[in-house]
Amino acid sequence: MKPVKVGLLGMGTVGTGVIRIVEGYQEDLQKQVGSPIQIEKVLVQDRSKARRYSIDPNKLTENAWDIIDSPDIDVVVEVMGGIETTKQYILAALERGKHIVTANKDLMALHGTEILAKANEKGCDVFYEASVAGGIPIIRTLIEGFSSDRITKIMGIVNGTTNYILTKMSQEGASYGDVLKEAQQLGYAESDPTSDVEGLDAARKMAILSTLGFHANVELSDVGVKGISQVSKEDIVYGQRLGYEIKLLGIAERQDDLIAVSVQPTMVKKSHPLASVNGVFNAVYVHGEAVGETMFYGPGAGEMPTATSVVADLVAVVKNLKLGVNGQRVFVPYKEKKLKTDDQIASKYYLLLHVADKAGVLAKITQVFAEHEVSLESVVQQPNSNTVNAEIIIITHDASKASMNQVLKHFESLDVIHEIKSVYRVEG
Repeated sequence: MKPVKVGLLGMGTVGTGVIRIVEGYQEDLQKQVGSPIQIEKVLVQDRSKARRYSIDPNKLTENAWDIIDSPDIDVVVEVMGGIETTKQYILAALERGKHIVTANKDLMALHGTEILAKANEKGCDVFYEASVAGGIPIIRTLIEGFSSDRITKIMGIVNGTTNYILTKMSQEGASYGDVLKEAQQLGYAESDPTSDVEGLDAARKMAILSTLGFHANVELSDVGVKGISQVSKEDIVYGQRLGYEIKLLGIAERQDDLIAVSVQPTMVKKSHPLASVNGVFNAVYVHGEAVGETMFYGPGAGEMPTATSVVADLVAVVKNLKLGVNGQRVFVPYKEKKLKTDDQIASKYYLLLHVADKAGVLAKITQVFAEHEVSLESVVQQPNSNTVNAEIIIITHDASKASMNQVLKHFESLDVIHEIKSVYRVEG
């Protein structure tokens, strides 16, 4: 049997995992696809570097074009990361008729439309399951599992770093800064954690998921983003007292073909399954008109979970090769993108206000809500022993984002409100 030959761009954590699986599970893979799968060439930065996993040094190259230009290589697996150079490599490989498997969420969020169009033109496969939620097969599920349904909502914890930080803050009462340092020491957070903690990583993943789920080209710039760096111990404690956990959620909603996508710290009711997703784990909740509520849970990163998703895509490419149907499953958005306005985006809200501790304050605040037609679900007022202020915690009923913005603007002009301490969306 003639082997299917693979070129691997990158031999870091995930690349090493891919080689481990392909070489270690060769018999199982052959049974699935009907021929051997062979790692032919591996792009590395330094061929002389000592490696955790032994590989034939003759397979290593420092020149990506040794892989891209090779007529023997059928599939290029990209796990090197980066955007512009990587995009150049992938487009060049597609131009030469090679199929692509990538774990690169940044690339697919920013240039996925162009890459998929080139794949469509050349009759090539491009699979990117590992780009979102590591070992959870969520992309294949959206494309295939929900092909007969109409998805109305995708909501998930898609960044393990922020979930780890919020979990530790919740369970141990630790401060954001202390947990972030610990996460960096453990390797869960980068030395520059901005992409994770400010929600950019999650936003890229939500752009990919909402494009697939809603069949419209949702771009990164369409995603409203707010990170967790302002979440305080106070927010965590008060949320728990009211029956909520704070999670950084990606939320994509569709109603009458109008779409809204955001990433933001969210008060999640403790009875909702997402509230109990802790540590570095990811979970994605999908609501379909026909199937109702479903949730997918698992490790969101790591060598072997992510490599498992990469190799699953590789198996899919090879099966298509055997059947002669490559390029027929390339996903191209076909619906016009229509984004909701702030008037059309509705949710419950949690507010924590520091106010003057005197009579009549609550009446003034509730009057502002009434003026902007925002009704209240609950109001809790309590003194704060650390300040001269009183604290008011409010949960609203569903209100439009535009109305809430007007309320907050009005609050800024009220002398009895000393600080709008926190504002979070409420789910579940």
